[in-house]
Amino acid sequence: QLQLVESGGGLVQPGGSLRLSCQASGFTLDYYAIGWFRQAPGKEREGVSCINRSGGSTNYLDSVKGRFTISRDNAKNTVYLQMNSLKPEDTAVYYCAVYVSPVRAMCVMRTILYTYWGQGTQVTVSS
Repeated sequence: QLQLVESGGGLVQPGGSLRLSCQASGFTLDYYAIGWFRQAPGKEREGVSCINRSGGSTNYLDSVKGRFTISRDNAKNTVYLQMNSLKPEDTAVYYCAVYVSPVRAMCVMRTILYTYWGQGTQVTVSS
């Protein structure tokens, strides 16, 4: 059974922080690039961040640069998204997803590339 399970979402006040986790089971993350996406009600899904296979290259949505940090721990088969200085505009369901990628390739956030998706975790930023 192949699964990606997100956790760490919740309700936080503006300016607060959350750390999302994405735990893989049934397969090994070593061969995959990993992305975080989010979708707010009535909005298109957008890529938030991604990290390549080696962990040495990352990409971020412009609006989260300097606030969010993606990382991976292959030993734990887990990827993280540290979110700081959260804004109401960050409110969305956050999904992790993966795609098989060459070792030397940089990651991209085109939805069609991602073959396995988690169930999502709700992040609500509100006072």
